[in-house]
Amino acid sequence: MVLITGIVFTPICTIRSPFRDPRDMPVQPVGARGVRGTVELDPACAAGLKDLSGFSRIILLYHFHRSEGYALEVVPFLDRAPHGIFTTRAPRRPNAIGLSILKLVAVDGATLTVEDVDILDGTPVLDIKPYVPAFDAYLDERSGWLAAAPDDPRTVRSDGRFC
Repeated sequence: MVLITGIVFTPICTIRSPFRDPRDMPVQPVGARGVRGTVELDPACAAGLKDLSGFSRIILLYHFHRSEGYALEVVPFLDRAPHGIFTTRAPRRPNAIGLSILKLVAVDGATLTVEDVDILDGTPVLDIKPYVPAFDAYLDERSGWLAAAPDDPRTVRSDGRFC
């Protein structure tokens, strides 16, 4: 296997959220229902938001900027047993990229108001994509070890294990 190196991404916006410390945060958007935040886009990219207000949800891809190093096996927030990193959404990844699907409340110039924010304040955003149920929702999905996970993602909070 050959690892590709030298890929460079430039953040296009920054998340503003009430979460300033990675400890005691919701671990998924389902645990952050109603929590509001903003996505502050670089004004040079504002034209890319044209027609986004017609969507109810957006997918944010972002950099876990406070995560250092990676582990191929981790004990995720929703379980007590180790799992392969690629079967989790834990931030300690070979490429520290996160994904959240958030409710889009408003588009105002270069600022998006969003809900269900489970992202640390100041997180650099790499991309915004529209959530499209016809493309992104599957009725025949399986959720691996999470189907039997002992913890409820609506109530679990981060504990700093990936800081």
